Amino acid sequence: MEAIKSRVLVVDDLVDNIDILKEILKDHYDVLIAKNGKMALKIIDSQMPDIVLLDIMMPDINGYEVCQQIKGSSVTKHIPVIFITAMTTIEDEQKAFAAGAVDYITKPITPLTTLARVANHLALANQDKQNRRIIAKRTAQLNESLISAVNMISEAGTYNDEVTGEHMWRMADYSAVLARAVGWSEEKVETLRLAAPMHDTGKIGIPDSILKAPRKLTTEEWELMKQHPIIGANILGKSQAPLFQLAAEISLGHHEKWNGSGYPNELKGDDIPLSARIVAIADVFDALTMERPYKKAWTIEEAYQFMRENAGIHFDPELVERFISQDEEIKAVKQKWHAAGK
Repeated sequence: MEAIKSRVLVVDDLVDNIDILKEILKDHYDVLIAKNGKMALKIIDSQMPDIVLLDIMMPDINGYEVCQQIKGSSVTKHIPVIFITAMTTIEDEQKAFAAGAVDYITKPITPLTTLARVANHLALANQDKQNRRIIAKRTAQLNESLISAVNMISEAGTYNDEVTGEHMWRMADYSAVLARAVGWSEEKVETLRLAAPMHDTGKIGIPDSILKAPRKLTTEEWELMKQHPIIGANILGKSQAPLFQLAAEISLGHHEKWNGSGYPNELKGDDIPLSARIVAIADVFDALTMERPYKKAWTIEEAYQFMRENAGIHFDPELVERFISQDEEIKAVKQKWHAAGK
């Protein structure tokens, strides 16, 4: 089977220069031609060459600008660019490398040098492409392992509650909506989405007789129950990974209240980490709007009213209003889980 030839795009406004390069390259590569920068960018978008040989001095868009546009796109930034030009000053060469070029060949063109440089940079680009594929595959595997670990930890914390397994992922989505609304970056929002379901990890350290007690807890039992945020923070905080550090912060703070009446540390107002204040709202909202064996599901409007009534007492009042203002997104999350049968 005949090997597929690499595509080389030659960009030059002078026909003679194009003919010289085409003659050098045609027996080894599939040669594409562009007589100006605009044409070059169109060919790159439609045919994705493996390497670009680029003149500097051209009408409309010069070579530096073409190179910058190639390197400025996530789709084309890995295409190697070699400048082939009559401009020979150090400043010209420095400007070419600053624009993103991998090499700089000065005219007059010599066949052996041109072929050697093109072959070398194609080999390097192919190796880079292979490395990126390996990294992408390993990253995907690590992400899958991480999500599996989060699932296991989260389910361990809710093992004795047949309902909250679904609740923890819904409230994670609500947490993400609120975090995005307050201006968190998408990366941090996604970290929160993974960290939030682990907020009750500490319940693994609370006896079943307390977790499943069909009665009001005694004072001693309640004091023990109030230790679960600390237990969870101690477990999750053993990792220095940002995800688990955030999860530990949320675990420790999600039962604190805005007015200082929460537990375990009776933190007040802004002393409660923002992540924990966000999760507290999402956690209660989902608990109110889900059906449990002992209660019917509240409507979204009833839950909003409850949260408004408890703003400044249980919840950060500014976050409550910000959460409610995301009504469309909140309803979309609820609908997504309803459609999934959960």
